[in-house]
Amino acid sequence: MRILITNDDGVYSPGIAALAQVATRFGEVRVVAPDVEMSSAAQSITASRPLTCKRTPLPGIEAYRVNGTPGDCVMLGTTLWEGVNLVLSGVNIGSNLGNALWHSGTLAGAKQAALLGLRGIAFSAPSPDNGEPQFEALKPWAETVLAKLLEATDLPLVNVNFPAKPPHGIAWTSQSMRYYDGKVVPGKDPMGRTHYWYTVVPVDATEQGTDRWAIEQGYVSLTPLRLDLTDHPKLDTVRKVEAWKKLKFA
Repeated sequence: MRILITNDDGVYSPGIAALAQVATRFGEVRVVAPDVEMSSAAQSITASRPLTCKRTPLPGIEAYRVNGTPGDCVMLGTTLWEGVNLVLSGVNIGSNLGNALWHSGTLAGAKQAALLGLRGIAFSAPSPDNGEPQFEALKPWAETVLAKLLEATDLPLVNVNFPAKPPHGIAWTSQSMRYYDGKVVPGKDPMGRTHYWYTVVPVDATEQGTDRWAIEQGYVSLTPLRLDLTDHPKLDTVRKVEAWKKLKFA
């Protein structure tokens, strides 16, 4: 099996090194990741300038850095390395839960794989106040999750989140969508000019069975996702209404 690994924290992140080390137990691994942090890049790709792909020294792993987004990295990685079977993204420094999935560059790497007809799995872990996630402690859980998901061949896209403390187990979850945790905060630069920061606010309540709920309960959250954004129940409803109108006024 050929496994391509990317992220949005950059090629030198300890999270991508940890994930690559775990992935080597399942197949041949290559890292293709952004040369700088690309957090919240979402599903963007670079169309206004050319991209470069440069070999980068990572211990025991063939790795390359790209001056682009996670989506760019997956496109380049799967083009330059034929026969990729699986794309992993992460482990991100910081959770990707709820509405954050719309902005996440980490998930974007896995989504780009799914767009190409490949399997994509995104991994994220909360960033503690005193530093980075304990990636060494997460490795056994990452291996367990990866083994479990490789058996679930009918799941093309999965978002995985680790809790802050050692997990109690693994939970299959839905995406928490009730609350949006983003806001814009104004500030002043040293010259007294107004500028704005985009930030997040804590979410107080969570719905049982969702990704946020699982993390709060100390479980690894596994959320199967799909690329089709169509609201099929609403589509069926409006089609029925339109059909009824045509029948009524025929």
